Amino acid sequence: MKLRVGVIYGGRSGEHEVSVVSAASIFKHLDRSRYEPVPIRIEKDGRWLLGAQEPTAISAGDVLDTGRAGTLQVIEPTAAVSGGLDVVFPVLHGPYGEDGTVQGLLELANVPYVGAGVLGSALGMDKAMAKTVFSAHGLPQVPHLTISRREWDADPGDVTFRIARDLRYPVFVKPANLGSSVGISKAVSDTELAAAMRLALGFDRKIVVEAGVPNAREIECAVLGNDEPEASLPGEIVVTHRDGFYSYEAKYLDPSGAVAAIPADLPPEMTARVRRLSVEAFQALDLAGMARVDFFLDGRDGALYLNEVNTIPGFTAISMYPKMWEATGLAYPDLLDRLLTLAIERHAQKQQLRTSRT
Repeated sequence: MKLRVGVIYGGRSGEHEVSVVSAASIFKHLDRSRYEPVPIRIEKDGRWLLGAQEPTAISAGDVLDTGRAGTLQVIEPTAAVSGGLDVVFPVLHGPYGEDGTVQGLLELANVPYVGAGVLGSALGMDKAMAKTVFSAHGLPQVPHLTISRREWDADPGDVTFRIARDLRYPVFVKPANLGSSVGISKAVSDTELAAAMRLALGFDRKIVVEAGVPNAREIECAVLGNDEPEASLPGEIVVTHRDGFYSYEAKYLDPSGAVAAIPADLPPEMTARVRRLSVEAFQALDLAGMARVDFFLDGRDGALYLNEVNTIPGFTAISMYPKMWEATGLAYPDLLDRLLTLAIERHAQKQQLRTSRT
């Protein structure tokens, strides 16, 4: 008997288009002899829609807004996730999907779902809070500051002075609660910093500013599992886009904006360290199912810095998470099988917990 898999995608986020492309790839690779996929699309205005055709977009630029619901069925979120589904695969990148909100809904509906729970999802989404947890676990990170909208609005000159003094240019300015490089800028001067802050504050009220790593190599690693997670062979992103870093345009809009080297050309001891730290970061945030862990490798002295963890990594045809597992020996359809199995196993364990004292 086939398992009914609800694939939730889209979402109220700046990463809506990326989510649609990730979902299209998941639908393409699900084993139809074992699974019956159910598309559940969330529009940018927050409507949940059933009856949508399976997405087929192969790039973010191909995604079209469905506009009015038309013949599609607008449904309440609680009804969407409790309508006879065996397991749910949320492939929602960014706020209102990757941040614990949808995971909370699925917990209330008591439905198995792929990926981290409420706490891990929320921590992974909030870069500032994740950095606090990583620091408590002694994981290596670049110098950084967290700046609130209130601080910037009250005295941008003082904030600019502190950033230039404590971090020095160049710096990278990021919304704390977003991903897929949306709203991220590189700044090499006070003027560029002001523009970067305005852009980032358009997406979030809390901003993370990080010191740049000289001649940085961008190393990534995929983690899979629940209580005993495993790490893939790491990969490297070699950026060729004019932005000079792995921007949204380089990732999703420029076909030649970056090249993925999988596995990364690293000495065996560095490969082992990346894999070990990836598992440690996964466990520090109390994650489950999957995550992609990103690092910076200093081109001068070989220092390795943990950058961030993505609890719902991209699943597009060019995304690193499935490609790294493929290089490690786990093909895309088998990866989906593992993730769905892990979701069901984790849910079964939670059902054994007591809900009363008697």
